[in-house]
Amino acid sequence: MIALLIDWAVCFVVYAAFFFGNPWAATLIFVAEQIVLLVFTGGGFGHLLLGLRLVKVDGTYAGWWRPIIRTGLLILTIPALIWVSDQRGLHDVFAGTVLVRR
Repeated sequence: MIALLIDWAVCFVVYAAFFFGNPWAATLIFVAEQIVLLVFTGGGFGHLLLGLRLVKVDGTYAGWWRPIIRTGLLILTIPALIWVSDQRGLHDVFAGTVLVRR
């Protein structure tokens, strides 16, 4: 949750500096940040600051399409609020991903 708050804070700063007044800009900035950073670094700003990275359930590189699925579901909010027995949100379950310590 803290990583998510960090990511939203960074996106809000960019939104406030460059796109204030556009109702969809903050969400689009968040989506772009998540997808680009998850694909290329394995984590968003919050993940990286907290020492987390996103991988497939088997521990290998998540690829490019899993972060897209995960972020799309994360934006819907509800999948992220429902957790399964291994403490993964439904957005991670459906994307086949898990957050692990670096």
